[in-house]
Amino acid sequence: MASSNLPPIATPERLDAVLFGSELLGASRVATVSVEASYPTVLSHIFRLRLALADGRQATLILKAGLPDRPGGPWVGGRQEVAFYRELAPLMPAGLVPHCFDAAWEPADGAWHLLLEDLTDSHVVATRWPLPPDFAQCEAIVRTRARCQAAWWDDPRLGVTIGRWQDAKTRAEAAEAAAAQFARFADEMGDRLSADRRRLCERLFEAAPRLDTRYAEHRHMTVIQGDAHVWNCFLPRDGARDSARLFDWDAWQVNTGADDLACMMAPQWYPDLRQRFESRLLDAFHDELVARGVQGYDRRALQDDYRLSVLWLLATPAWQHAHGIPPVIWWNNFERICLAVDDLGCREWLG
Repeated sequence: MASSNLPPIATPERLDAVLFGSELLGASRVATVSVEASYPTVLSHIFRLRLALADGRQATLILKAGLPDRPGGPWVGGRQEVAFYRELAPLMPAGLVPHCFDAAWEPADGAWHLLLEDLTDSHVVATRWPLPPDFAQCEAIVRTRARCQAAWWDDPRLGVTIGRWQDAKTRAEAAEAAAAQFARFADEMGDRLSADRRRLCERLFEAAPRLDTRYAEHRHMTVIQGDAHVWNCFLPRDGARDSARLFDWDAWQVNTGADDLACMMAPQWYPDLRQRFESRLLDAFHDELVARGVQGYDRRALQDDYRLSVLWLLATPAWQHAHGIPPVIWWNNFERICLAVDDLGCREWLG
């Protein structure tokens, strides 16, 4: 790819300005920049850059930037992830997320970029979507997630300087919007959506004010990734247990940690695999939380939070449908979520 097609940050002069003195460049300078790999995602474009340095060394770097024809995107892509790497990542224990050398988001036009360490040679995504990882890989992911969440568990900065608590009015308005979204989804599905499942989702939105009391407690809360599927985690190629890295933080928020576990399992896995992996992975997650100093949150509390998180996921496929996500994703997600809701007895939460 010609350098003229790269985001403005990817010039030797701009890279010098932000990387000089870093562990990547040291006291050297960038002589030339070339693109070794490039691919678009829904909200961004990823580039693997090779830097030829003035002292003869070579270095590689990952550039993640907004799409040039849609810098903001329907989700104002990039702003949340830039905030994560600028405000949260520097305060976290090392080795949980990729190191970020530079993060910028421009309010005027929504253009943004991240300069991240290149983990291509040391790490790999476990499988190609939609194939699930094996149990050992899943356990490595949930233990890394537990270490990440434990670092923020009930931190007094949550909702104050780290994220923001949503008030009851905002939460109620969001539930109303989700209910309207689902109604449009259900009307379009017609008889492809059974009366039982339509009523199940309607009951969820009717019960939303009562179910939302768990969030309103602001207890046993942490920073969650949001879009926490298994393909947003790098695992070490050599199989080392403690070196996984969680990436793609554009949906991070302050909420119950079980939301990330539900996102990882319920929409992605059919019952046979989920039933064999689910409880053991929750055990591993809880064990890791306790080992990292989380107190007063027992295994039953995690199970209750997980079941509630799975129930809330019923609203997600309609949101995906409304935002143009392909049916191959939201249709299968909806089927698997409904099966998980019944397997886990989540209807009990609806009274």
